[in-house]
Amino acid sequence: MMRPLQLAACLAFTATSFASLAQEAPAPTAPAPSPVAAAAPATPAAPKALVGNAKNGYQLTYTCQGCHGVVGYKNAYPNYHVPRIGGQSSQYLVNALTEYKKGTRKHPTMQAQSESFSEQDIADIAAFLSGLK
Repeated sequence: MMRPLQLAACLAFTATSFASLAQEAPAPTAPAPSPVAAAAPATPAAPKALVGNAKNGYQLTYTCQGCHGVVGYKNAYPNYHVPRIGGQSSQYLVNALTEYKKGTRKHPTMQAQSESFSEQDIADIAAFLSGLK
C-alpha cells in the first residue's frame, strides 16, 4: 500500500511525463559511429552512491518507532526480541532494508514496510537511524 504523499508524487510524475511526451518533437538521427569507436569496449558507468538525507529519514521512520523504539518490546506472535535500530551502522541498515525489499531476508512485517521504499528512501532512513545514540 502506497503512502498518500508517495501516491501523489507518482501521479504527478506520470501526468508530467505524458504531457512532455505529447509535446516532444522527433529526435534527430545520430550519425553512424566510426569503426574505431565501435571497436572500443563500452565501460558501464559506476552507479553513483546514494547520499542519505537524515531529515527525510526522520519522516520515513515514523512507523518504525512502534516496534523498534520501545526497549524490551516483543511481538505478540511469534514472540521474539525486536532489535533497537537507532545507532546501528548505516551500511547494515541499507543492507537489511534492501534484503527485506528483495525478499532475501524474511520477516512479513519488514518485507511489507520495505516494499514501499525507494533506494533513496532506504539511504535516508539509514542516515537518520545511524545518527541516533
